[in-house]
Amino acid sequence: MEKINPKLPLSVAIITFNEEENLPRTLESIKDIASEIVVVDSHSTDRTREIAQSYGAKVYEEDWKGHIAQKNSALEKCTQPWILSLDADEEVSKELKNSIIKAINKPFADGYLVNRKTFHLGRWLNHAWQPDWKLRLVKKSANPRWGGYDPHDVLMIDGKTAKLKGFLYHYSYKNIEDHFTRLIKYAKTAANSYHQKGIKFNLTKLISHSLFAFIKEYFIKRGFLDGLPGLEASVGNFFYVFLKYMFLWEIERNENKKNPSKNSG
Repeated sequence: MEKINPKLPLSVAIITFNEEENLPRTLESIKDIASEIVVVDSHSTDRTREIAQSYGAKVYEEDWKGHIAQKNSALEKCTQPWILSLDADEEVSKELKNSIIKAINKPFADGYLVNRKTFHLGRWLNHAWQPDWKLRLVKKSANPRWGGYDPHDVLMIDGKTAKLKGFLYHYSYKNIEDHFTRLIKYAKTAANSYHQKGIKFNLTKLISHSLFAFIKEYFIKRGFLDGLPGLEASVGNFFYVFLKYMFLWEIERNENKKNPSKNSG
């Protein structure tokens, strides 16, 4: 059996909140290659921080600032030449780990995208939510920073990117209730982000974007081949986009009620 020693010049950055069920799996998958593990925790009430510390992580407890700001805070605390950004419900597969080792030892890009594969309602989704390429492994010297809009954060760098072999396993939702409860939360967050950016409610987009979200996942990506979990995932996409625009409409309506003079001729 090949031993990986010494560890790579790699920091792993993770943000957490009540992730005691997921975090051990995440940390087990990278503990033998990471020289540094940075965890930014937003006041977990379970054993998340203790679990992170048991793996030798540097744990920082901070107020929740939003997905983008929280992940940037974790990035800033990393000290190694390479940074791998993970969510607490993700696991690096053996094939991906080997790809990371090769990429760091003989780099051919400044950042690397990995394909995230989701375990949903008892099975791996091979079509719905696939492929799901995410930039996660980056050089610290490439000016990595999180952008996009909450909750859809996007990691960006200055430099060349490439793709790595192997899956980043994603254990996202516990059950249907957890899925749709979180979709409501994410849709509300996205609507607020849209509003802050000056994006206005549009009925045509509400209808067309919601329908296309389902059609793309279920028919174009062939989510129907994933059985009922694929159907549920596709309906979830419709539900999320529909609610995002409805929450945006509600925000605008409430503002108009507070400031009726804005709509006066």
